This record gives sequence, C-alpha cells and structure tokens, in this order.
Amino acid sequence: MKRILGLDLGTTSIGWAFVHEAENSEEKSEIIKLGVRVIPLSTDEETDFQKGKATSINADRTLKRGARRNLDRYQLRRTALIETLKTNNFIDLTNETLSENGKKSTFSTYEIRAKAAKERISKLDFAKVLLMINKKRGYKSSRKAQSDDEGTAIDGMSVAKKLYNSKLTPGQYVFNLLKKEKKIMPEFYRSDLQNEFDSIWNKQIEYYGEILKPKLKEELLNKNKSQTWAICKDPFNIKGVKLQGKTKEQKIEKYRLRTIALEEKLELELLAIVLQEVNNQINQSSGYLGAISDRSKELYFNKQTVGEYLYLQLKENPHARLKNQVFYRQDYLDEFETIWEAQKAFYPELTNDLKQQIRDIVIFYQRRLKSQKHLISECQFEKQHKAIPKSSPLFQEFKIWQLINNLEIRHIPTRTNYKNEDIEQDLKEILFSELNIREKLSANDILKLLVKDPKEHELNYKEGLEGNRTNAALYKAYQEILMLEGEEYDFKKLKADKINDIIVSKFSEIGINQDLMFFNIDKEGDHYDKQAILQLWHLLYSYEGDNSHTGDKGLIETLSNKFGFKPEYAKIISKIKLQSDYGALSSKAIRKILPYLEAGHPFAMSESENGLIGATNLAGYNHSSSLTKEQLEKRKLKDILELLPKNSLRNPVVEKILNQLVNVVNAIIQDDKLGKPDEIRVELARELKKSAKERSEMTKNINAANTRHDKIRKILQTEFGISKVTRNDIIRYKLWEELESNGHKSIYTNTYIPREKIFSKEFDIEHIVPKALIFDDSFSNKTLTVRSVNLKKSNETAYDFLNDYLNKDKFMQFLSRAEKLWKDGKISKAKYNKLLMKASEIPEGFIERDLRNSQYIAKKATQMLSEIVRKVSTTSGSITGRLRSDWQLINIMKDLNYNKYDKLGLTEVIEGKNGQPEHRIKDWTKRNDHRHHAMDALTVAFTKPAYIQYLNNLHARRDENQKTHKIILNIEQKNLHRNEKSKLVFNPPLPIKEFKAESKKHLENILISFKAKNKVVTRNKNKIKGKEKPQISLTPRGQLHKETIYGKIERYETKLIKIGSKLDIEMIMQVANQKYREALLVRLAKFDGNPKKAFAGKNSPSKNPIIIIHGSNNTDIDNTVPEKVKIVWKTNQYTIRKEISPDLKIEKVIDVGIKRILQNRLNEYNGDAKKAFVNLEENPIYLNKEKGITIKRVSITGVSNAEAL
Repeated sequence: MKRILGLDLGTTSIGWAFVHEAENSEEKSEIIKLGVRVIPLSTDEETDFQKGKATSINADRTLKRGARRNLDRYQLRRTALIETLKTNNFIDLTNETLSENGKKSTFSTYEIRAKAAKERISKLDFAKVLLMINKKRGYKSSRKAQSDDEGTAIDGMSVAKKLYNSKLTPGQYVFNLLKKEKKIMPEFYRSDLQNEFDSIWNKQIEYYGEILKPKLKEELLNKNKSQTWAICKDPFNIKGVKLQGKTKEQKIEKYRLRTIALEEKLELELLAIVLQEVNNQINQSSGYLGAISDRSKELYFNKQTVGEYLYLQLKENPHARLKNQVFYRQDYLDEFETIWEAQKAFYPELTNDLKQQIRDIVIFYQRRLKSQKHLISECQFEKQHKAIPKSSPLFQEFKIWQLINNLEIRHIPTRTNYKNEDIEQDLKEILFSELNIREKLSANDILKLLVKDPKEHELNYKEGLEGNRTNAALYKAYQEILMLEGEEYDFKKLKADKINDIIVSKFSEIGINQDLMFFNIDKEGDHYDKQAILQLWHLLYSYEGDNSHTGDKGLIETLSNKFGFKPEYAKIISKIKLQSDYGALSSKAIRKILPYLEAGHPFAMSESENGLIGATNLAGYNHSSSLTKEQLEKRKLKDILELLPKNSLRNPVVEKILNQLVNVVNAIIQDDKLGKPDEIRVELARELKKSAKERSEMTKNINAANTRHDKIRKILQTEFGISKVTRNDIIRYKLWEELESNGHKSIYTNTYIPREKIFSKEFDIEHIVPKALIFDDSFSNKTLTVRSVNLKKSNETAYDFLNDYLNKDKFMQFLSRAEKLWKDGKISKAKYNKLLMKASEIPEGFIERDLRNSQYIAKKATQMLSEIVRKVSTTSGSITGRLRSDWQLINIMKDLNYNKYDKLGLTEVIEGKNGQPEHRIKDWTKRNDHRHHAMDALTVAFTKPAYIQYLNNLHARRDENQKTHKIILNIEQKNLHRNEKSKLVFNPPLPIKEFKAESKKHLENILISFKAKNKVVTRNKNKIKGKEKPQISLTPRGQLHKETIYGKIERYETKLIKIGSKLDIEMIMQVANQKYREALLVRLAKFDGNPKKAFAGKNSPSKNPIIIIHGSNNTDIDNTVPEKVKIVWKTNQYTIRKEISPDLKIEKVIDVGIKRILQNRLNEYNGDAKKAFVNLEENPIYLNKEKGITIKRVSITGVSNAEAL
C-alpha cells in the first residue's frame, strides 16, 4: 500500500488529502483524511497577485512608518535647535513663547522671515524663523531613488541669464546657435518655454483670433507632440505637412519658424508645427523636479529668499496655497546664509561656530541611506556570494545566452521543429551580437537572422527576446553623442558590427576611451574588474547623488576625467537609469557557467539524446533539474520542511503561500495517524504557474470574457427565451458569432446557420481535433457545424475528414475560409492551426505545457516538496476536472450543502432540460464552500502518473506507428472502462458508490483551518548587552483603533415644548424668545419656583394666560405667551474631514454655503455623483473663483459620540 499526499495549491487556500493507494489487486485503496487550510489574503493582495502587479503587503505600513520617522526626526531637530539656542543664551523662554499668538498673527512668522533677510528682528523672532526653516528644508536629490515620473532637474541658470539679459526666447536662442553651427543644445526652464509659447500665441491671435480661443489654449496645456497635433487638427482645418530635408535641416527649419512666429503671421499648417515643438518641450520639462527648478530660477532673478517669495504670495492672496511649493535644499541653505549674515550684524553672539553647529549638525544634517546589502539573496551555487545586479554587463550577456539556447523554430508548412542544437553556432553568435546592443528584438527580426524564409517559420518566443538593456541605454546615449558631433546614423537600420565600428572610430577621434566598447569575461583578477565598461557601469549604478541642485555634478566630472567624455556628453551619460533588480546567481558562478552557454549548452539539462550536457553541470554545479535518477535515489531526505526565512522571496504573497504549505505538510508528517507520505501529487492553481506578465494578460482576458458572457446571457434570456443559460449555450452563441465575417456559414461546408436555429438539433458544437485523439476541450478546438457532417467526421481531424469528404475545389475553399477568418481576427491562431492539423501531426505530450512548472513559485513548491519525498508529480486542472467527472464527484458539494440552503429558503425548483423538475441552490457555485479544495485534493491524490500519460498521448491509441501506441493501450485496458453510455471513463479508486459515500463522509468531517490574520501579540526576543539570555516579551500587533480623527463643534438644537408641570427653571432658561422667557420666569417666581402650581391645572396657559409685560414699570401689557414655546440648547457634534468623492453624502456637510455649492454642482450633472465629483484637479469646484479658492475636502458629521485619546 502506497501512502499518497494530494495537494491542491491555490493562491488563497491549500486543500489536502492523505490516502492509501492499492498497488495490487489484493489491496484496497482507502481515504485516510482530508483537510483545507485557508490563507486569508487581503482583497488588494489577491487581486494584485492575479493581475501580475508587483505587490508589497506592507507597502502602506512602510509609507506611514516613513512619515512617522520623518516627523520624529523633525521634532528631534526642533528640540536640538531650541536647546542649542538656549545653551548659548540666545533665547529665554521663561516668559516667552515660540508660537504665533495674539490677534492678526496668522502669517506673522512668514512676515518676520521675509524681513529677516534685510532688517533687524528680535532674538525671539529669529528663533521662530530658524524653527520654520527647520520644519521644511527643501528637496535634496538622490539620483538612485529618483523616478521617471519626477521628471528632470534642470541646471540651466547660465542660459536663463542670457535669455533674460538679451530678451530672447529659447527658440530664438537655439536658432542663433544653429546658425553658428553649434552642436550642443542647452536645457531650458519650463517657465522660459511657457513664455515662448504664450508670446507666439499672443502674436498669432492678431491673425487668427476666431480660432485661437482661450479654451483651445487650455486644452493644449501640458500636452505632448502627438496630443498637440490631435487637438489642433480640427480647429485649424489642416491635414499636416512634413518638413523637407535631412534631420539637421528640419531641426534648423523648426527653430526658424519659432523665431518668425514671434513677429509675423504663419500659415496654420506651420503654426501647428511650431506649437507642437514648443509644447512638446514644455511637456518634457514638466514634472516634480522641473517645477522645483523653475522656482529656484524665480528666486535668482527676483533676488529673493524662499521666505520672501512665499510671503509675497500671501500678501497678494491670503488664501494662496503654499503646501506643495517645494524648493531645492540649496535654496534653503542660501536663505539661511542670507538671514544669518543679516542678523549677525546686530547680534555678535551669532558666531561662525554657532552657525556651523546649527546649520550642519542640527537643521541641514542628512543621514546617508542605510545599506540594504544584507537583503540581497545569496547565490544558489556559490554560498557567501551575493546575487549579481541585473543591470551588470555580465548578467545581461548571461541572460541573452540563456534565452538563445532555449530557442525553438517551427517550420509552419511541414510542422517541423528545430531545437537549440539544430541552430548553427555562427547564427547564434550573430543573434547575440544584435541582442547585445538592443533592448529587444521581435520574433520576426530574429527569424530574419536565422532562416531564409521567416514568413514560413515561427518562434517559441512569440513576443521576441529581450536584449541587453544596459547596453541599449548606453548605445542610445552614444547615438546622441554622434549626432552632436554632426554624424547622424539610424542604429535601427544598421548591423551590430557596423554600429560598433562607427562608435569606436568616433570615440578614438574625439578622445573618449574606446575600451568602453569591449567586455571580456575571460580576464582574471583585477584585469577583469578594471575593464572600462565595468567601471562605467559601476559608477552609473552606485552613484547616489551630491549636494548640487541636480545631484549629479560630481558624476559628470568623474565621467569627464575618467573616460574622456566632454562635460556636455558626460551629462547625457549621467542621465542613464539602470535596472535596480538582482538576479539569482553571483558574478563568480555566472563567469564559470557563461563559457558553456556561449558554446551552445542549455543552462541545465542531464545527458539527453543529442549528448548535450547542461552548462551548470559542466561548470561543476549540481542544478536540481540536472540530477540523474541514481543521484535522486541516493540523496538524503529531510524529516520535515523548513520555513522560508522572512523576505527570502521577492514576492511576499508567494512567500506566505509557500510557508503555509510547509506548515500543512509538516503537520501531516507529525500526525501519528498519517505520517510521512511515499509520494506527493500536486495541482497548482493556474495563477501560480504563470509569470506576472502572463497573470496580468490572463486577468484582462478573463474580465473581458466575463463581460462578454454577461451580455450574451442577457441576449439568450431576452431574445431566445432561455431561462437557464448554460455554459454550452454561451459557447454555441459565441461560435455562431465567430462566423459573422463568413456570413454565418459553417467553416467546414459553408452551410448557412440561421440565428433562430443556433440551438436547434440541426447543428452541433464540434471538436475540430476529436477528443478521442487529443485531450483538449478548449474554445480553440470547437466550431459550429451541421449535425450530419459531425456524425460523418467521427474521430477524424477536420483536415483529414474534409480532405476526403470534399472535392479538391471545395477543400481549397475550406482552407481559404479558415485563413480569412484568422487574418480577419475572428478566430485565434490556435484554432487556425487545429483546422489545418492532420492526425499524423498531433504533437506528442500535448498537455505537457500545462504540467510544466516554468514559473518560480511552481519550481520552488516542487523543489521544497522533493526535499522530503523522492517522487513529486504535478497535474493540471483539466485532468482533475476530467477525473472528477468520471468519478461522479461534481455534484457532491451541492448535495452536502442542499439541506442547509433549503432551510434558509435559498433553493428553487426549475424545469430541467427534459421537462423534469430540478431542485437547485440559487446562484450556487462550489466556491461557496471551502471544502471543495479538499475534494480536488482527493482527486489529485488518486491521479496516477499513468492517467496523465494516457491523456497526454491520446492520439497514439489509434496510430500503431506511434512508439507509445502499446503503452497507451495497456493503460486503457488496465485503468479505464466503458460506462452505461459506452463512454470511456477512468476506474475509480473504490467501487463508485462506495467511493462517493466515503468521499462525502470525509468531506462532512472536515474542520476548515484558517491562518490567523490579525495576531494580537507576537513573541519577540530582545538581546540585552551584557546578558547571555535574550529577554522574551510579547509585542502588541495591529491597529489600536481605526484611522478616524474627529473634531468637536457645538451646534444648536431646537424643539417645541408644551408649557406644563415639567417646565422648571432650567428649561425656561433654554426658551429662545427673550420676552417669553422673562414672562415665564415671572410666573414661576410667583409660585415659589413650583412649575406644577405655576403652569398646570387652573394656571395652565389655556385657563390662565401668561401675560407679556414691558415698559419701565412692567405695567404695559404686550401679548400672551403661546401654549407651546421653542427651546434651544447646545450639543456636541463630532466632525471629520473627507475628500470630495462620488461617495460623499451632501446632507452630512456642515457648512451650509459649501453644501449649497456641492448640491448645485450635483444638479449640473443631473444628480450623477460619479461625473460631478471626479477629476477635481481638471474640473475644480470653486468656493471663490476670482481668488482661485477651490473645495477639495469638507467637514461632515461623524459619529454621535467620541472620546479623546
């Protein structure tokens, strides 16, 4: 009896089944125990993983922790600053405060900060200014941390000065340079480019006032070249013209037009070109850093400090938003110097030593980033050696050779496959040289290099191969340098050897180190590390930044001095951004393996038919997939699995799933009733077998298909009257739709299929390659055809059957119909291939692709399980589905749940397809019950490798020439039988009724195990210096309370009350009307404060009216108090600030005026909040449009009571 553990491994659950499998007829299989472990991922974790997004489950916590640290460090600096000033007797806070206080003091610190740059201020005010600078101290560039979204920091002050002094626009300035044949084009500030755009616009309005409207200008804001053209096309009524001449000539002409546009009328076609060019430059200079650079420029030309700049805005508009106006750190340092020197003249105690202490140690101290080297994983082959950065030239070459050695080419007409070893080595080297300088090569480009007729071949890498990303970035920069040297080349059209020759020749001519073009992995010791290209890469990869505005001044100088780049060329190189990820192997291991990859050996493979050995084996490493049978048998097995260390995998979701797998398997091994299995069989969820990119594509396709299926379902219900729409009904309709471009005629015989007969018995869903020959029930293997044709076709492929059934002309028409449908995009390439597939061409191992564990998580799971058992086999969802059907387990979950749902009234009786009543659970899906994972695991546990082999080679049953023909027939005779419908089904592990009953019994007894998601406390070990034993303590985890910050306001509540015996003095004091209140007090006083005597019985207002008297003697009768009076009292109201969004409830908004504005906005959009309250940056809601005050957040009423923390 063999002990088998079946596992159904998903992204949010692990189903398991421990069974005993009979090995001969005398033994009887047995179900021992089933179970389910649920891994509760958050919604974002699960969906992000399925969408292929790089996810970090702690990303939000990390951001908030970073914010807390920044706040903490700012407060520490503030404390240190105050203590420094007090220690030096500069301030005395005994009777003074450093905060703004008194009337009209809201902006007083901004005022004294602006004044401090030129005038004397008090010591206390000076301290306030320093505290203000300490709070916001500016942006300091970190080159490595900078993202593409931030844009580029501009250091073009010298050019900006020239523009300012000469009163030139950027276009005029560049045109003058081009006329003098200057090659280097400077960078311009966004504001200078915007001024040029405005000047051109204002000049051309004189000629095209009816076209150049303010609304059009607003639409063009921040648009790139193509967007600008699209916006201008219709209003300008233009078709678009191309400037004549070479690139250089076109460039000169564009700048000439920009110069002319400032002074005279341009044709609209040419004006569109000018607006495109200027607007594109503005767009490229935009971004976070571009805006900072612009503000820095304004400070320079206005001769202002940051404080003066900000206070001027407040003077002009007290509502001006200062929050996101960021400046360079250097601008704050300059302001600090200016203020210190100005105040030093009045206060001798402001010494240079004190300045250095406050400036360099307190306010502007910047801690270097902590090294994260310890987080880099170790090489799997060379222990103690860290993994190599992916941007390294060595890794890039290693990656390319790995891909090249995995190439397979297929000749489409003959369906012949050419593997790695069939491709000539010379061709591989040519392919490598091309990939080594490019970011990517398409499949078509690769085929052009490798075969004579690329159109008749296809590649196993449909999207092509990724090249050397590091070299691609460098060569792009080299191309720009060549262009500035007056030599224009289109590298896309040139071969790699030619490109290298051009660059080497030019570098030699202009004094750049030619060794940058060469990389040799065979050099040893220091000679290897000192190669110019490695040193350049290391400099670009590791340089973090300096104290200059742009953060790369030191880098530019080093590039110039070390490699011979002119400063302007060094600037181009310095902007290269490299990939920041790491590989799996170390530099040492790669240098050993790479020579064998270059010789054509695959990365890892045991001795095969062609005699090729894996490069890892030849390099002296034992790769897991390269072990021989003998080595696998001899290897020592572990008793239990080890947990993966924290952060050992790059994806925390994957790490969580695998660690739960470890926990489940270990618990089973340690259970006395179960023990260690002899074999483990696993089904991996499809998400786990796909790369991030494939998961993203799969999710997109599933969502699109679900949307399409919902539409079809509605059509079938409303137009065809089908109440219970099945999956087959939807497939049938989709297959009919697929034939639209063929006039809804079948592909096989061109027979018209009327819409009203789609669901009639005249037409069948037909398997193009029969299920008897191939285990493929996918949509790409189905079509809609006439039933009689389907019956005649029987178990032949479509191609073989129609070749015999149709005459030659009609058969050729069938082939052209299939080709047209494919080229029109109506059928997939997979379906087209199956329509042309002969029985003799059915590939061996058709479903092997579904069993391959190509992705890291699948490899890691099987590798981990192989550490405790000698045999781990994997199966697929399609095989599990087939066996579940054969063994009649499909409805078992529904049966287990029916009674429970029936008691809750969640069942219904419908008419079945044969007119019989059918009991069913409303909206039932097996996913409603976690136990279905155990049912799948049970099926997986009894899935013998022979079953997989059989389904994988179905075509060999009928073809005696196939080498697996006898094996497949033997498997069929031993493991399959025909059921009552004469359908071949797999033998169940136990007699079918007993198997179903046993399965149901074990499923009913499952107690589902949930991973604890929110632990209250965790055990922590604290190592204390000087003590041997660590201190073990419990650390609280998770949120103490929700992130809800409430404010408190007092609001008036009103109520009408009847005057009676309960109207005591406290209630009278709440009466709103003063005259009523006074009259009631007089009446109450007459009766000694007794409300019952004063206001009830014979003294009630209806019997004895309460007179309102007035006048100095209280004798003039005015009126009487009514029977009911309004009382007013104050209540506490708790409020919270919320962003304006479609979910906002306007009735909860506290401010009446804002509530009215929001209601009006909602009315403008006919009550559609999803249109009214989105894109508020582009379509703001104004509180005061003239002053530019917008509403983005509002205070709303919150909970009825709250407590202060």
